[in-house]
Amino acid sequence: MRRPRAPSKASKAEPVLRRLALLTVVALLAACASRPPAPAPGRDGPEASPPSGLERVPDAEPRVEALRSGGPNKPYEVLGESYRPVTTDRAMRETGLASWYGRKFHGRPTASGELYDMYAMTAAHKTMPIPSYARVRNPANGREVIVRINDRGPFAAGRVIDLSYVAAQRLGVLGGVAPVQVERLTNDDIRAGLWRRDRQLPAPEPEPQPAADDPLMALATAAEGSASPGAVPGPGIWLQLGAFRQRDGAAQLQQRVQREAEGLAPGVAVIDDRSTYRVQAGPFASRAEALSVAEQLRSLLLLVPLLVERR
Repeated sequence: MRRPRAPSKASKAEPVLRRLALLTVVALLAACASRPPAPAPGRDGPEASPPSGLERVPDAEPRVEALRSGGPNKPYEVLGESYRPVTTDRAMRETGLASWYGRKFHGRPTASGELYDMYAMTAAHKTMPIPSYARVRNPANGREVIVRINDRGPFAAGRVIDLSYVAAQRLGVLGGVAPVQVERLTNDDIRAGLWRRDRQLPAPEPEPQPAADDPLMALATAAEGSASPGAVPGPGIWLQLGAFRQRDGAAQLQQRVQREAEGLAPGVAVIDDRSTYRVQAGPFASRAEALSVAEQLRSLLLLVPLLVERR
């Protein structure tokens, strides 16, 4: 009869190894349950607990800085598209969609070499010289911020600027992409302090009187009685299309609406509201009519009109 074989050292160790493996798995599961999961790869957004007081973060402080043709201002290609950044100090104005970026890029180098800080007043632009300073305005609520352009982007269709988290919060666009107006500040603008909110505005020059056969005369005359510059608009339902510190900006928007959306609104006028010039259309017979026109203007001009009702 054959004697039973004595258990080998390896077979004696197997139960011990299985117990150690089981203990390791339990320990790992406990560790995972004790801390929040890491953000999903490729996703962006705010941090779990953003700092308090972000609404008091000051605007970027514009200063004159030298521009160079190389470095972040040399031509580049992204997703098959070629871009040629501007290398001269010139004014740039755009209307389009703004997005924002957050924790996914926080602490990473920007196109300028500076580290991205989602809590600083910065932004990315495809072709604006780096560095630059720009005024960004949300026409839906009239909020404005001054940001430093130190990065490249955004590269999604229709978007003109990618804001830092805190800049997007100040503008009220954290909910997603939103129409904005972007204006680059030139060195002359910076030297003259034109970016300051508390600066003394020059008195507006008298408006030239349009000729009798001016094609825009009809719309201007329709608005003159109830909402002429310097007057309080009459009662009714109005759409506010924009608000500006300078009359020129308001006049340009007024002319653009009259040119590109002729017939949509009964009258488009500039309202002089002390230090603010408001471009408003109306009055409308009902809220439904005003909202219908607002939707058409949103699609046609990338504006976000604000409904105003006066009694």
